[in-house]
Amino acid sequence: MVHSEQSPGIQSAAVAPSLLRQMNQRLLLDRLFIHGAAVRPQLARDTGLSLPTVIAALRDLEQAGLVRAAGRLEAAQGRPAAAYEADPTAGSVVGVDIGREKLRLLVTDLAGQPLSRLEVRNTARTAGALVNQVEQAVADATTQAGLEASDVTHTVIGSPGVFDPQRGRIMYAANLPGWQRAGLAETLTERLGTALTIDNDANLAALGEHTYGAARGRRHFAYLTIGTGVGLGLVLDGRLYRGHSGAAGEVGYLPIGDRIAEDHPSHPRRGMLEEAIAADAFVRHGLAQDMTGPLTAASIFTSARDGDLRAQRAIAAVAQNLGQLVAGILSFLDPELIVVGGGVGQNLDLLEPHIKKALALITPMRPTMTASALGNEAVVRGAIATGITTARETVFSARTKTS
Repeated sequence: MVHSEQSPGIQSAAVAPSLLRQMNQRLLLDRLFIHGAAVRPQLARDTGLSLPTVIAALRDLEQAGLVRAAGRLEAAQGRPAAAYEADPTAGSVVGVDIGREKLRLLVTDLAGQPLSRLEVRNTARTAGALVNQVEQAVADATTQAGLEASDVTHTVIGSPGVFDPQRGRIMYAANLPGWQRAGLAETLTERLGTALTIDNDANLAALGEHTYGAARGRRHFAYLTIGTGVGLGLVLDGRLYRGHSGAAGEVGYLPIGDRIAEDHPSHPRRGMLEEAIAADAFVRHGLAQDMTGPLTAASIFTSARDGDLRAQRAIAAVAQNLGQLVAGILSFLDPELIVVGGGVGQNLDLLEPHIKKALALITPMRPTMTASALGNEAVVRGAIATGITTARETVFSARTKTS
């Protein structure tokens, strides 16, 4: 008869080898994904595992379809040796950027290599119509990638606003009417048929720049997006900062500017700062400068580059408020870098002189600023970076349980 006090010891003896084996496998798999193909002695040196342990773990990973042979590589001594690499086809990820004007999608394998890209106009004017359009766009992008829906391991959606997981709804998405309805996440998950993450678009853009773009290697930076809306993604001490409820970075609601948005029963009121520096603010100031014709923020920046003084004055007027925002970012966060993106923000070369002029009047602090390196792909690249982390864990857990 086995006494109860002996059971934990017996269980530990049985479980520990299996757990240790999985830890070793995951260590090797992460090494191969991050640093690429390697021979077994190199993997042993990089991970600190013994060569027999590396050989056994690679065998298990290969049987699970997570690692594959990668030819032969030159060894430090002797003849070329067999090399191994993570198998990126073990899963796939879909990234979706939901903007007011466009939907952008990117499908990649587990190494982040693009399999397809898709950009379509956002023609939806209700939450239901937007769900339908996202579903169709994901299906189209997946088909273009040569994948079935069941091949997608994880989908990540970037959206304006803050996702509330308790109620499955998005808050503060003033530029997407109806998008704040409860149960939205469950509806999207059911319609897309994959595991799903929904996150703020500025947060994902910050992760995209941190992983692939202008902020690689930076531990303290802010990603400021200015387009149809305004948002701020914060990476502090190397980690994304969300705040207590996930609303950190919702700078559109700062009391900067001189215009309070009208209230609308169908969607949240826009904040003062968003009214003051988002794309439509440039149009208002362009009209105030007697500019004519179909005006957009993009056309105003084009005119300014062509020497139109009215367009240049419109940009300068908006940049005054933008300078106040940058002063606040500097004072509260002291970032080593501010990355500026979005449809408006990509014109940093025209905005920055006016921003610095405004800063000179209100603060001794000076920013280091740079335009986004990823451009209009910043959100989807951040979505992919997020999705890959989750997808690799999902695939590893599923395959090593049965391998």
